[in-house]
Parts: sequence; structure tokens; C-alpha cells
Amino acid sequence: MPQSHTSRLAFIGGGNMARSLVGGLLARGTPVQSIRVAEPHAPTRDALAADFGVPTFEHGAHAVVGADLVVLAVKPQVMRSVCEALAPALAPGRALLVSIAAGIRSAQICDWIGTPWPVVRVMPNTPALVGAGAAGLFANAEVDAVQRSAAQALLEATGSAVWIDDEALMDVVTAVSGSGPAYFFLLVEALQAAGVAEGLPPEVARALVVQTCVGAARMLESGEVPADELRRRVTSPGGTTQAALEAFESGGLRSLVRTAVAAAAQRGRELADAG
Repeated sequence: MPQSHTSRLAFIGGGNMARSLVGGLLARGTPVQSIRVAEPHAPTRDALAADFGVPTFEHGAHAVVGADLVVLAVKPQVMRSVCEALAPALAPGRALLVSIAAGIRSAQICDWIGTPWPVVRVMPNTPALVGAGAAGLFANAEVDAVQRSAAQALLEATGSAVWIDDEALMDVVTAVSGSGPAYFFLLVEALQAAGVAEGLPPEVARALVVQTCVGAARMLESGEVPADELRRRVTSPGGTTQAALEAFESGGLRSLVRTAVAAAAQRGRELADAG
């Protein structure tokens, strides 16, 4: 992250997503001394210090002193208590809050801080752990252009980032990309199991499925041909692929995916209501 955007970052919570962001920032040249991490769990805190060399703290209020950007990497259920504890230590008009908690609205964070505050909501996903994340971002009205750029640079340290203008759509972002890797892994599980059921050795089924998914994703990533056209190109009339796709369609795959995404989005809304 360019130092012109932020001189000091604080992470509240040192779990997997925080680790991936810290690692991505350091790989891009952010100085170790400009990153602080607060993590109450001692073994996790010690591992962060050992793996990255960053200063670590038990309490968030100690980590945020003087910070320009504070990443709230905690579970939605504890966000209120975390914000209330941090409020006295935050630098007024200076510290951008970046929340990666599903369902928690920017207005709720401001209420818990006790005043209007620049907040960017982010929904990253776990492929950020391997530098291939996809994140949706929303900025409230208090966020200025420099802070917006800093938030984008933070997320792009581990993948791609796209902005959402309507905060209500962040629940859909959560349902599509935040939870999406789990849907993909479920399909991989099912495809491997189907191959084994038809007689393939498990290690062969896994190798074929994994590489097939990697190759298909790379074809999509090129951006030159949309998914529906790529699917048509693989599907010969009356062939094996058509037989399989007809089975998917008759089983209601599209409707099931729609129902699943709607359920995830609704759960995000419920988390906000419970906050």
C-alpha cells in the first residue's frame, strides 16, 4: 500500500483474513513498523509476531493509537463491544474504519463509535489467503477520496476489489463471493465423489476435478468469452455433456443456487438486525 495513502495500519483481530492482508501488504512493500495487530488469543498473537515481525497487542485500544486505517477483522457478534472499546482511542477525523464483518451496517458502527465516522464495509473471501481474493466494498458518506483509495489498495494486496454504491447490496456480495468458495468446494466434493462412484480411484478423481476447475476458471478469467458461451462450446448436441447438463436442469440446479444465495443474503440481514 502506498505510504501516501496511510502511514499506520491497525488490525483488530488476527485471524486468517487479517493474516492474509498483512502478508499481502508486506509482500507489496509496506514497512513492518507501520502495521500493528491486536489479538486477545495469545498463541495467535505470538504466531503473528513470529511469522511477520509486526508489533502485536492484546488490547485493540493500544493498537489503534495514531492509526490512519483500522481493519475491524472480528466476528459480527462482538463488533459492538469492540467498537465501543476502541472509540476513545481513535484519532478523530483521521482513522478510517474498514469492517470485514458480515451483515454489520456502517450506521451501526458509527452508532457504536458514538459519532459519524468514515467507514468502509468490505466483504472479502478466503481465496485472499492465496492472493486470489474477490472483495466488494462500500464507503459511507464520511469517506473521502484518499481514504477510498487506501481501502482499495488494502484489499488489492490479496486480489481484486470492486465498489458497491448501495450498502443494501453488500448482503448479496456476501452471499455470492463471500460464501461462494464454499459453494464451489461443495461442487468439487460432489464431482469427485461421482467420479469415484463410477469407478475412478480417489486420487485420480481429485486430480482430474481440481485441474478441470483450475482450467475452466482461467478460461473465464480471460474475460473474452462469457460463461454461457463457454458452456455452449463444450456441449455437443446429443453428446455426453448435454446428457449431464440436462440432468442438472431437470434437478433444478439454477433454482437451487438462487435459493441458496437468497438464504445467505437473508442471513446477512439477520446478523445486522441482531447487532
